[in-house]
Amino acid sequence: MVNVGNGEIEMIDFFELTPDLVCIAGKDGYFRKVNPAVINLLGYTREELFAQPISSFIHPDDLQMTSRERKKLLNGRALINFQNRYVSKNGKISWLDWTSVYLPDKEIVFAIAKDVTDRKKAEQEIEEKYKRFKSLATHFKVSLERDKKYLAIELHEELAQLASVVKMDMDWIKSHEKSLSSSTESRLDHALVISDLLINTIRRISFSISPGMLDDLGLNATLDWHCKEFSLLTGISCQYKYNYDESELTKEIKLDFFRVCQEALTNIMYHAQAKKVQIKIEEADNRIFLLIIDNGQGFDASKQMDKPGLKGIRERAASINGHLTIKSAKGKGTQVSVSIAKPAANSPLWNKVER
Repeated sequence: MVNVGNGEIEMIDFFELTPDLVCIAGKDGYFRKVNPAVINLLGYTREELFAQPISSFIHPDDLQMTSRERKKLLNGRALINFQNRYVSKNGKISWLDWTSVYLPDKEIVFAIAKDVTDRKKAEQEIEEKYKRFKSLATHFKVSLERDKKYLAIELHEELAQLASVVKMDMDWIKSHEKSLSSSTESRLDHALVISDLLINTIRRISFSISPGMLDDLGLNATLDWHCKEFSLLTGISCQYKYNYDESELTKEIKLDFFRVCQEALTNIMYHAQAKKVQIKIEEADNRIFLLIIDNGQGFDASKQMDKPGLKGIRERAASINGHLTIKSAKGKGTQVSVSIAKPAANSPLWNKVER
């Protein structure tokens, strides 16, 4: 007769009755003992499971990853929440979440797994939906920027040129018609001044719609020029400084950084009552930070986030997975910060998009 203690009986009951997959494996990589849940999931008999190495049941794409983790396990590191795929006898693929420990004195691995296939499928569906949404959003973004670029070219190349021709004609009339009355000359002088303003306004609007120099000269040169133009237009001191490698940014990020600066400077011009603005792009802790700082009147950021200006900045930051922070208080100015993780060297984001 074999005497079995109460603790051993409870352990046997757990091993046989738990819905989780429980197994004991040898250091040689073969099953030594499995509970009914393992047999039910994989569809093999107990003898078939014991006759083949465990690796033969693992999905081929997960073999290398599983081998690496197994080596760590045998070196004394417990395996917790490790996920891989197993292939059943009928070809069904199941995701298993493992917790395993190695007992070196017995040279066996004790492992428990949960079947998380349904959860993984749900996660994959969500991820696919997100990718489709992201792709669609990027498509609309590209199309919008392409249309803006076309409009900017039409403004600059067509409308500004026509205004220039009108100005040239007025210059000719003033130079060649000696019998003009003083009132007519005065009106011509006024029209020439207005023509200059019109041409410069068209060019400025064209640049705002689509900054062509961003593609030609890069983000740093464009922001430096934009700051100088902002200062000339508003009388507000605006400086641009940078300490990062521009070549690491994709075209999309450069464009969105520029658009955030545009939106922020527009807000400052109309609302901040600032005397000084500083724009900075710098790198720290493997992230790149865009900062727009002004010494204006400030505001209560918690009550203004739904305003059109800040909403536009928030949406731009979100489109490049950026983290937006706005610090402001009445009488203490405002700091807008957008930070992004440094893009991977082979990031495809917009690198091949013609705009």
